Amino acid sequence: MAGLYMIELFGYNHKMRLLLDAIIEKIVQFEVKQDRFSVIKENVTKDYQNTKFEQPYEQGMYYSSLIMEDQSWPWNEELEVLPHLKAEDLSKFVPRLLSRAFFECYVAGNVTPDEAQALVQDVEDVLFNGSQSLCKPLFPSQHLTDRIINLEAGVNQFYPVQVLNEQDENSALLYYIQVGRDDFKLNVKLQLFVLIAKQPAFHQLRSVEQLGYITFLMKRNDSGIQGVQIIIQSIVKDPEKLDERVEAFLKMFETQLYTMSNDDFIRNKNSLIDMKLEKHKNLSEESEFFWIEIERGTLKFDRVEHEVGAIRELTQEDMIDFFDIYIKVGAPRRKKLSIQVYGKLHSSEYEAAKQKENSCGSKCINDIFSFRRSQPLYGSLK
Repeated sequence: MAGLYMIELFGYNHKMRLLLDAIIEKIVQFEVKQDRFSVIKENVTKDYQNTKFEQPYEQGMYYSSLIMEDQSWPWNEELEVLPHLKAEDLSKFVPRLLSRAFFECYVAGNVTPDEAQALVQDVEDVLFNGSQSLCKPLFPSQHLTDRIINLEAGVNQFYPVQVLNEQDENSALLYYIQVGRDDFKLNVKLQLFVLIAKQPAFHQLRSVEQLGYITFLMKRNDSGIQGVQIIIQSIVKDPEKLDERVEAFLKMFETQLYTMSNDDFIRNKNSLIDMKLEKHKNLSEESEFFWIEIERGTLKFDRVEHEVGAIRELTQEDMIDFFDIYIKVGAPRRKKLSIQVYGKLHSSEYEAAKQKENSCGSKCINDIFSFRRSQPLYGSLK
């Protein structure tokens, strides 16, 4: 999300408060040094310029986020303004950055609740309560939101685009199905679908059809909005053909799901339960679990217990109903977005895709920002 920054501290608990105090003091007294500014600006510029050399499937992930996230900006616009940014511009911006603020904290480890509250109070005292405090609380209207496009039901949206590196022969497809907002019962149906479909998807699309070395099916979560995506990178077929092969796989998988034995269904349920009940390997992993709840605004810290309970209650009929409503090709309520990145070997197919006319069930996204402005949004969980 734009408009924020994070501080992560790891180390011995008795030194944590001293380290945090030192960092906050540096932020409050921050000064822009011309030599460091120039070095960092050059590095950031190179990072932006190297975006065009990312793999096509990574570019597909970038475009899908740019389309789906209401508050997101294209890398080329940011690169365009970088050359005009000067050290004095940053110096003028820092007081504005700190003029109003809101912060969230998570403290874990060998720390008591009183010590954790004292850490937070230290930050508040420096930023808000000091004799020369820099910050005031954000106005209610200024709090950041994470809002995601609510895709149109029953329509296949597709976005054809050329790969940024014109010499890259690979093409890529990101095939995304949006399911819905964070909900325990809906979540576990999606998770169980992904668990059951993941290996057959890889086997069919990668091993049997040999569409591309990079092939995977995975669950996706955009600020609490759940979905599933299939990603393929290929020189064998263009993205439109890859899209057709994914649809063919889903139709084939439909039969597999309908005819699955009760024993296989229970075994998959138990596997998902075991995965959820597996203990965190270390403090960092545990902290990441809880911080995601804070960051997304879902705040469901007892998620594991509730989702395990929901899995136990799942029936095979529930899974078939879920598939028929959200995943099945042609389902009236299905929400699909297809990001089609065309490589050098498929440049003629790209030109044809751009000219493809919309139909009642398929719409081409010609301009990301015009599309984004025209779509309804899910409410923010923050």
